[in-house]
Amino acid sequence: MPDPAVVRAEAEALCSFLDAAPSAFHACAELAERLRGAGWLELDESATWDGASTSGGRFVVRDGSLVAWWQPELPARALRLIGAHTDSPNLRIKPRPDKGHGGFRQLGVEVYGGVLLNSWLDRDLGLAARVAVRDPDAPGGVRTQLLRVQRALAHIPQLAVHLDRDVNERGLVLNRQLHLDPIWATGGVDARGFATFLEHELGVNPGDVLSWDAMLHDVTPAAFVGMDGSMLASGRIDNLLSCHAAISALLRATKDGPPHDDVVPVVALFDHEEVGSVSARGADSSLLETVLARMAATWPSDALARALASSLLLSSDGAHATNPNYADRHDREHQVACNVGPVLKHNVNERYATDASGAGEVTLLAEAAGVALQHFTSRADLPCGSTIGPLTAARLGVRSVDVGAAQLSMHAAREMTGASDPGLLTELLVAHLLAT
Repeated sequence: MPDPAVVRAEAEALCSFLDAAPSAFHACAELAERLRGAGWLELDESATWDGASTSGGRFVVRDGSLVAWWQPELPARALRLIGAHTDSPNLRIKPRPDKGHGGFRQLGVEVYGGVLLNSWLDRDLGLAARVAVRDPDAPGGVRTQLLRVQRALAHIPQLAVHLDRDVNERGLVLNRQLHLDPIWATGGVDARGFATFLEHELGVNPGDVLSWDAMLHDVTPAAFVGMDGSMLASGRIDNLLSCHAAISALLRATKDGPPHDDVVPVVALFDHEEVGSVSARGADSSLLETVLARMAATWPSDALARALASSLLLSSDGAHATNPNYADRHDREHQVACNVGPVLKHNVNERYATDASGAGEVTLLAEAAGVALQHFTSRADLPCGSTIGPLTAARLGVRSVDVGAAQLSMHAAREMTGASDPGLLTELLVAHLLAT
């Protein structure tokens, strides 16, 4: 059985990471700093990758995506891959966001991904952004800066019950264009208000902010909840929990060097999963393929293809715990609980990539790690979500299994998981990377 102190420490470290990573860009920056601190070398995709035959930790960051691997000295027999995604559903700031009505200044927003809209109402919202700034000395005259505003900056007020008397019986209906623009000040609208705010926060000259990828987040810190602290609540548990577990597992598995001389551990964390993964840095892009090809550039021509044929990918993403208030929405024979163990995710229509052989191998990994496994499948009369497992399996032709930690309130502004679940998932991922 995993050491309870190690499991708890993983949850505490996750809380710090969740608070520091309100966007995919911040998540990659935090994880990259952790890799650098462990002595891993960051590579530039636009530069020549020298030292391909020198063993050591390597990683690349492409905007909101990150790929890390242990470079082998000789061609590898197999790869042990972990995949996850860095993005979460949220509200994104429009290019011309400044608007208002009734003496309030508001920000125009667009919904990103499958958001539980009502969960964003009446919360204190901060801002996370990657901002494009004018810089004559930078390539193309533009550099980017990360910004994290952790104070209560905006608020989306729900209509008072006095003005919507039957809302509790009829249910809340929100129009994405009309009802979600947050208030962030009083007074008249300033057409450059948001840009001016960014310039002030970044300390740059007026007119130097050119564009932004900006989004809102709940500023409430991650916290242990329950009378015994057995649950963990935060924004972005889906899927930063898996990203944190993947890098933790990678660093643990390689702390004394490569686990095996002929097996390469790889972690791929992709942006844009929540909107379909079709982008230059999504799981349906060539990012991972290109990195692996460059990693194996000095190998014999068919060595990478042979290695992939003997490889296994664990695609790690959140799994639905059984909601006790809506137990009928879950398959009765596939109940999933928090603090029990990682979840194997099944779907015969290939929304998840798990098959019998992969599930069998992961079962043995769980036994080696001393953790229990749970099984999830949707009710046959409810559509099933998907994740990066099938996409990565299709692009690489690699055997893949979808796993994840159990959670509640998936895609809400604030989600919940078991306090033991991050650590239990990490133990499974370590066992995966250490396997031959």
